[in-house]
Parts: sequence; structure tokens; C-alpha cells
Amino acid sequence: MKTVRQSKHPPDDARQRFDGVSQNRSLERGLEILRAFKPGTDLLGNGDIAERTGLAAATVSRLTQTLVVSGFLEHDRRARAYRLAAPVLSLGHAMRAASPILKGATPLMRDASNKLRVNVGLASADRSEMVYLESIRYNVRASLRTIVAGQRVPIELTSLGRAYLATLDAAARSVLLGGIMRGYRSASWKPIRAEIERAIEKIASVGYCQASWQPGVIALSTPLETPGGQPLALNLSLITAETASSIERQYAPTLLDLKKRIGHELSRQELAGLIP
Repeated sequence: MKTVRQSKHPPDDARQRFDGVSQNRSLERGLEILRAFKPGTDLLGNGDIAERTGLAAATVSRLTQTLVVSGFLEHDRRARAYRLAAPVLSLGHAMRAASPILKGATPLMRDASNKLRVNVGLASADRSEMVYLESIRYNVRASLRTIVAGQRVPIELTSLGRAYLATLDAAARSVLLGGIMRGYRSASWKPIRAEIERAIEKIASVGYCQASWQPGVIALSTPLETPGGQPLALNLSLITAETASSIERQYAPTLLDLKKRIGHELSRQELAGLIP
């Protein structure tokens, strides 16, 4: 039986590690405003931002003006609303370019994608969502190549999210799922929770889980622990009419082998001092 090393920290472990350290509330609120912008959201007015963040209207008005002056938001005078500005994109690019994890994992992910003709992704958790750190898309129908680095998917519905949940201890997982559950009606949440439990059991047993939260797409995911201890999730996905059991037989061994090879590469880089 394979075991999954569980994280000692809940999803907001960074907050807990720095508990007691003086925090800048204005900065924290400014970051909440930036978080309010999601893919598919072009413009947000102060009222929209206040609703999404729970911040007071006066606070939002003051901070959006500051973010415009600092260059992180643009103000559309005609719409009387804001959109993200270019420096936000440059921060994401800087993060990806400097990441030793991506430098080690991406070439192996790309090689697997090309050989198997499947999509390969690597994601990290952010609150109730998984954020793609890298997404290698292989699809003859180019219009379906919609998942890119930086895109978010729900933790509770995806194989990536369920693989991440398997890395958490019971207490941390309960806190995270408790928050997610509040967005569902009880009848809708019950089968999702059952699927999550089955996925966690499967990861403990065979090292991976499967989910198909988008029609016609089957994804297999496995937890990936990094040298620094940050739990990530690695997946393979493809558009197919085959059954999930058939896809598992074909691709699960390859996914687990890819995980092993990435782990070896990251360990090699750590020993060479390339990963702090």
C-alpha cells in the first residue's frame, strides 16, 4: 500500500507560521482587491469589489486609487470601473521564470505530453482553488486549449484538488472543506464529499485519483511533494470517449512514473544547491 505524506499545516499555513508577527492591514486589503479579479472578469467597480471582498466601500475606494497610482490597476473612466494592469502579469511571469520547481518539472512534463499525446499539468492550492503553475496542452483541436498557467479550478471537483486534499491532515482538510461546503446546498454537497473521500482512499491505496468534472475529459492526478515541503498536484488529462477504468489502466503507470522522475530531478537539483 502506498502512503501519502500529510502536510502538518492547513491551507493557510503561511498565515499560521507568521502568527503573532505584525501585519500590514492596508497591504493585506490591497491584495484582497487584486484577488477579486478572476479570469473572465474584465472590469470591476468599487461596489463590485466591496461585495467580493467584504471590505467597506470607503476602504475599497481609497485602495483602488492607490493601486491605480502604483500601476497595478487601470481606471476606465467611461465605465467607472477598474481592470488589472500590466505589472500584475509581469509578477506572474517573474514567478514562473524564477521557479526552480518549474525548471526541473516542465521539461519532463513536456516530454510526457508529446509522447503520450495528453495534457500534463502541475498545480498548487490557493484557498479553495487549485492554480496551474504549468499546463502543457496536447490537443488536435486547438480551440480546446483553454487551460493555461495561472488558471484556477475548484479543489473539490477536480482530481488535482482531491490529490492536494490527500496531503492534508484530517483537521486541516476538515477546515478547508468546511469553508467550501458553505457554497453548496446539503443535497448537492453530499455526493461531492463522498467522491472526495473515495479519491483520498484511492490515493492512499494506489497513489492517484481520477475525476471527470468537465464533459468528455478524464483526468488522473497524484500528489507531488517538493523539496521545500510544499504539496503540489500533478495530472494527466485527455478528451476521450473511453471509460475511466480504461484510461486508468493506460495512463496511471505513466503518471506515477512521471511523478517519480520529477521527484528525482528535484532531489538532484536540491543536492546541487539549485533549489534552496
